[in-house]
Amino acid sequence: MSDLWAQQRAEHRDAAQPLAARMRPQTLADFAGQQHFLGPDQLLTRMLDADRLTSVLFWGPPGTGKTALSGIIARHTGCHFVQANAALVGVKDIRQILQDARRRIETGGGSTILFLDEIHRFARNQQDVLLADVEAGMITLIGATTENPFFSVNSALISRSTMFQFEALGDEEIRGILKRAVSHERGFGALDLRIEEEAVDHWIRICDGDARRALNAMEVAVCSQVESSNPAATTIVIDLETAEQSIQAKALRYDRDGDGHYDHASALIKSIRGSDADAAVYWLARMLSSGEDPRFICRRLAILASEDIGLASPQALQMAAAAWTITERVGMPECQLTLSELVIYLSTCPKSNASAQAIWSAMADVREGKTIPVPRSLRDSHYKGAGDLGHGSGYRNPHSDPDAHLQEYLGVDRTYYEPTTAGFEAEIGQRMPRELPDKEPSDD
Repeated sequence: MSDLWAQQRAEHRDAAQPLAARMRPQTLADFAGQQHFLGPDQLLTRMLDADRLTSVLFWGPPGTGKTALSGIIARHTGCHFVQANAALVGVKDIRQILQDARRRIETGGGSTILFLDEIHRFARNQQDVLLADVEAGMITLIGATTENPFFSVNSALISRSTMFQFEALGDEEIRGILKRAVSHERGFGALDLRIEEEAVDHWIRICDGDARRALNAMEVAVCSQVESSNPAATTIVIDLETAEQSIQAKALRYDRDGDGHYDHASALIKSIRGSDADAAVYWLARMLSSGEDPRFICRRLAILASEDIGLASPQALQMAAAAWTITERVGMPECQLTLSELVIYLSTCPKSNASAQAIWSAMADVREGKTIPVPRSLRDSHYKGAGDLGHGSGYRNPHSDPDAHLQEYLGVDRTYYEPTTAGFEAEIGQRMPRELPDKEPSDD
């Protein structure tokens, strides 16, 4: 009798689960996406086939299968499976899980897989609790995170784990998941349900590769129709209007403190460097729409103006400085106009990193100990006794000596600034001295 009641309770729990939880794949054959490590002869596939799973870190956007895959792995390996969320458990709970895992191994009860969701929510010292047992093989850790582990996970834990990066699901993968939910018994297989293709296309477009979000939208649409439909109706139809009402706005994946922040900034800078104004404006819009601080964008653009445009268009730095000032004064949303103007201007400027290369080369020489004494002719001679030391002797002032610019200012044969032929820098190259006195060769 107790088994009967337990079965009924389990059935009630399953029925109460949201569609996304009910439709989690149970086998690798049902799993969608991530073929770069789950496809034939890929790393994780080989590890599972050989039953040699080590501790792993699953990193990727939400709704891409991290939780589902951990459950599949547990069933595939036959290990005892413990699931915990780092936002809800503390060190005491983890210590108990580890103690139970050690006892299980010592008594021949088999290995334990600990799936720790949102592992980035653990502080570094909390993550340290896992290290000894992970290293000793007392437990196999599957850590899941939506944040870049290199920013949020203890480096010692990373070194003891194999990392797998999950990608957002493709359109056809999302479509397949939705179609499966329509016909499967754990989904809406018991209903006479018809969903128009325009509705499915809308969910795919808005969910942005997040299967959970797509399934949630389907569930809202279907349940609202079931509750409001004529009981005599035989078919439930989900059209585009219903689909649009079930999911409101596209969710932009962007973490201002993690890799999304740096990835989008990198895309913006590289688009400008590549002179693609359209791409640059798009990445600017993505950053602003996701709540990025416009002052951070200004800072990056000011750096780019010096590093990637430089003297090919000296006005670029002035534009960047002016845009930064205006952005701080007017704020959002109006400063998006200023930033768009700046981004387009920088994208269409001629490019040169010659001035950046000059300081990088000079700094490298200084770091490597290639110190050059200041030539006597350039030394300070304003104080009493400087002349007796020969300081300033032989210096020629360019204002009174037309050829004074040809004198030696460094003392060794070393060229740091090599102007390109791009934009204004071509004119600079024409103005540079043509003839210089013989120099001593540099040490390198």
